[in-house]
Amino acid sequence: MRNLRCVQQSSSGNAAGIKAIGWDLSNDSVVRLRDARGLLNLERWVDDEFQQIASWDAPQHPYEILDLRFFGGTEPACIVFDNGDLVVVRENPNGEEKIEIVGSIDSGISAAAWSPDEELLVITTKANTLIYLTRDFEDLVSLDLTARDLEISDHVSVGWGKKETQFKGKKARALRDPTVPETVDDGRLAESNESHETTISWRGDGAYVAINAIEESTQRRVIRVFSREGALDSVSEPVNGLIGPLSWRPAGNLLAAVQLFEDKRQVVFFERNGLRHGQFPLRPLDGVETGTEVPIRALQWNVDSTVLAISYDDRVQLWTMGNYHWYLKQEIFEPGLKWNPEKPLKFALLSRSQDRIRRFQYALDVCSAPIAPPTDYGLVAVIDGKTLKVTPFRQANIPPPMALYEINMAANANDVMISLSEAAPQDPSRSLFQIKVLHSETTSVYFLDCSKTGPPIQAEEDGTLGPEQPNTVLEHSRREWPLSFEELSPSKESGEFKLVENGSLLFKRRLLVTGCTSYLVTPSHLIFTTSQHLLKFVHLAVDVEQLEVPPDTPESDERCRSIERGAKLVTAMPSIFAVVLQMPRGNLETIYPRALVLAGLRQSIAEKKYKKAFLACRNQRVDMNIIHDHQPEQFIANVGMFIDQIRKTEHIDLFLSSLKDEDVSRTMYRETLRADERPDIETAKSQVGKVNRICNAFLEALSGRKANVKNLITAQVCKNPPDLDAGLIEIVQLREKGSEQVDDVVEHICFLADVNRLYDNALGLYDLRLTLLIAQQSQKDPREYLPFLQNLQRMDTLRRQFSIDDYLSRFRKAIRHLTDLNAFDEVKSYTTKHALYEETMGLYRYDEENFSSIMQLYADHLKNTSQFKAAATSFHYLNDMTQASECYRLANQWQEALSTASLIPLPSDQLRSLAATSAQSAIETKDFRAAAIIFLDYLQDIPSAAKYFCKAYLFTEAFRTITLSTQTELLSSTFDTGLTENMASITELLADCNAQLTAQVPRIRELRQKKKEDPLAFLEGDVNEGKDIPDDVSLAATDASTMSGSLFTRYTNRSMTGTAETGTSRRSSKNRRREERKRARGKKGSVYEEEYLVNSVRRLVERVNSVGEEVGRLVEWLIRRRMVERARAVERGMVEVVGLCGRALEDVFGVDEEKGLLDGGEEQKQEKGELPVVKEFVRLTVSPEPGKLKSR
Repeated sequence: MRNLRCVQQSSSGNAAGIKAIGWDLSNDSVVRLRDARGLLNLERWVDDEFQQIASWDAPQHPYEILDLRFFGGTEPACIVFDNGDLVVVRENPNGEEKIEIVGSIDSGISAAAWSPDEELLVITTKANTLIYLTRDFEDLVSLDLTARDLEISDHVSVGWGKKETQFKGKKARALRDPTVPETVDDGRLAESNESHETTISWRGDGAYVAINAIEESTQRRVIRVFSREGALDSVSEPVNGLIGPLSWRPAGNLLAAVQLFEDKRQVVFFERNGLRHGQFPLRPLDGVETGTEVPIRALQWNVDSTVLAISYDDRVQLWTMGNYHWYLKQEIFEPGLKWNPEKPLKFALLSRSQDRIRRFQYALDVCSAPIAPPTDYGLVAVIDGKTLKVTPFRQANIPPPMALYEINMAANANDVMISLSEAAPQDPSRSLFQIKVLHSETTSVYFLDCSKTGPPIQAEEDGTLGPEQPNTVLEHSRREWPLSFEELSPSKESGEFKLVENGSLLFKRRLLVTGCTSYLVTPSHLIFTTSQHLLKFVHLAVDVEQLEVPPDTPESDERCRSIERGAKLVTAMPSIFAVVLQMPRGNLETIYPRALVLAGLRQSIAEKKYKKAFLACRNQRVDMNIIHDHQPEQFIANVGMFIDQIRKTEHIDLFLSSLKDEDVSRTMYRETLRADERPDIETAKSQVGKVNRICNAFLEALSGRKANVKNLITAQVCKNPPDLDAGLIEIVQLREKGSEQVDDVVEHICFLADVNRLYDNALGLYDLRLTLLIAQQSQKDPREYLPFLQNLQRMDTLRRQFSIDDYLSRFRKAIRHLTDLNAFDEVKSYTTKHALYEETMGLYRYDEENFSSIMQLYADHLKNTSQFKAAATSFHYLNDMTQASECYRLANQWQEALSTASLIPLPSDQLRSLAATSAQSAIETKDFRAAAIIFLDYLQDIPSAAKYFCKAYLFTEAFRTITLSTQTELLSSTFDTGLTENMASITELLADCNAQLTAQVPRIRELRQKKKEDPLAFLEGDVNEGKDIPDDVSLAATDASTMSGSLFTRYTNRSMTGTAETGTSRRSSKNRRREERKRARGKKGSVYEEEYLVNSVRRLVERVNSVGEEVGRLVEWLIRRRMVERARAVERGMVEVVGLCGRALEDVFGVDEEKGLLDGGEEQKQEKGELPVVKEFVRLTVSPEPGKLKSR
């Protein structure tokens, strides 16, 4: 679909006698060899003028230049003459001769060609000798071309695709062998235009060279293929009418030659083994009289094998191939062509008079109409000689070489341009395009109305655009015109995008991307293909910084899409969301990229064209939630308009059934928005109540019009959760109206929802007829549900409702119907069976007798289920003090248990037994204060009461109890003993805390230092303790080691977002539980050790804070009881531990009690919550006078 467009050309001044031209690749200039009155001048074309390189005397006898190779730089140029001379011209002699004849062949030279790497020169002499010369002109290979060469190949051609191998019926096949061709070429020479020349052509990689020469002994043209070492590889099969031109395709698969017939000429192709491989016919030349033949002088492929140049005596034709069809793209009336060896579409031409050189730069470009809606018909024109193939892809996707319209022209076309026509009055309903075709010397204009059917119409004489200069380039006004060369400035409407020769795409002369192969610009997107075979979409912006190029992630980004290798853009049609791509072999593919579809959807939604948006979502499989999510408020306000535009019931149902509580425009299709319009994804994941809000809006809009009941039911059923009862009520109302649609509607609702749930809901409405209709649409067995429904039908109303609710496990509703039946015994049994005590008590709250009966059942239930506190309260309400006291005791509420036991009343011995049991329970639960009160108030056991007051560190209360009972002997036997025991317990606790802090805090410092110095060894574990690891041991991570995260995420609280998280399996859950057990153990040397030690220190600080007041009371009473040394020991121990805790806060948690958080403290706070605080311990000191206290 691409044409050859001339983007740059220049012409030299006239200078007669130009013998040969070549390329100087060092500065990309043309060199020429000119015979000026007996002097040969080698000149370089620089800045519109020729600079002389060297000059010497021309040979005296007639001569031809067979090859001019300018190596560039400091290397000499080499000129091969047909008289046998090999001349070297040194631009910078450096002590050597500037002009030197390095060799001469007496018999003369018939052809010469340098290898592509310029290391070998192959020469054929007029004595049928083949010579290989090195770069230093040393003879490498020399051999004769003889008739014996023809014996090397024994060709066997089965004639695939030939006429003689086609099926012609039984009789024809019986007459002859189909594998034997009807005619066999013997290789006879052409009767005319045979120049007896020899041609040499190298393969692109320089491994083989082909020689096309006449074998005089057989009078047959033979193409011999030699290896780089000079070994004969193959010869061609005999072909009649084969002439001299030969060119090996640089890609290496085919050799091109020319075959002459009496009435036609064609280009034939050979494989390396010499067998034919297809052909294509050449077309009659313009301006040549019938019967006159213009000789073909040369065939030349360009360097990338895309263009074949055929040189005649008076012109050059450029041919390209696509989809196995050969297109004539250009015809230039200059004969001598020389391709640039590096730039594929750059060449120089020598005029027929050999007095002028022209340079051309071409580009392969798609000629398409403007792609801005609404005239984006995808109109593309393809040049093929005198035929212009025109296809509007919006109307017909016709693959090349076919086309919807073919315009036959009087002359070969060289360029074409399509634009909107201004010749006719502007009519919004018409899309009239003007097609302007440039020929060699004229311009023709055609008009095509894409809004109608019919071929293009040629313009009248008064509609022409005026005369054009020969070979000039038309001014194209296409924004999407892909420029291909750095020297060419962007067109005025191109949006300042530019594709340069090396694949860099520029925007405002700044690099945007590299590796670009083609691009288009639509009103909203830059679309381009890359060398990585990706199609990308970029939202247009003013500055290059705002152009966000998507990454190479087609699997997750809608702005990037994988395409076939080598595919390039042809055109785009935003109105139908289509992009046309051409594959390397020439076939077309029309795709609908999601980015283009979503851009069109958003525009349709903004314009309230809901039907167009809906159909696009339906056809392109886009989530229909975007119709609401793009502009939610507008959609809710225009639900009625949406219904009016859609109309079809099934389409409205499809939309409603596709709803979900997610903003897809900000999650699924978030990347297709512009960067400045893209919201935070965390705030857009869910829209609670979105589905219900839309369904309610549809119900409100449908209720005010004559709507299909199916839409009403769909709106009810699609709510979250589904409102099945409302949908079923709609069916009931439809049935009451006697509508014939009931069965259809029932089938519809059964399709939308689970039929088993619908059966239960219909039964819950107590409508047996509706239930039967639903059951008939299910897979239920009629032998099961028919007897059940018939049994319900025979019951009275309340009993039927109770049975239905009991069947549906709606026990709370069932008990209500049962109470209405006044069956209290049945109510009690049903309440006990289903534990409906609270519901039943609420129903009988005004019936004291029945309420008490249910309360008794409830109390027994609570006791049996070990809910002793609630059971005790219930028994207390029923005035059953015996049961209440027992339940209070079991609930460890000794006050209530002993109080209610006193109300029974219990005998004194039983009451004392209950008190003793309660005291023992309090001791077991470490509630020493409660035990002391029971011993004091209920058992009158003063020693035990004093003992347990001391255990509770309530020394003042113990002292008061002893002195009140006047049993002062207990002060030494019980009180002092309690002080001593508590002092021993506190001393042991403080010693343990001191030892723990002394051991754990330095260890935490050591671990943190190791982590800081070598995080890798700390996180993964240095199993070899720093020793060298053997070479045969792999350190690569395995599936088992990477399942729970990477090196830096495995032991953190950061959640994973990769595939390992979504693919959670039983194995990963087991690993996670194992890791939690390791974390809890905190084994030394493990990665969890630090965390375990920090938590241990935290718990220790909390324990020290909790015993601070107890230690204070203990120290105070030790001093009062004249145990000063013991008090000082406890006080010193407590002060030391509190000081260690304070320093631990700074070392472990990064906290200074005066300065607040230090480095690292904020991180600890974020990970573990509030940081611990050490409570101040008030120290008591004793004055020199015994028993006198002083506090500070």
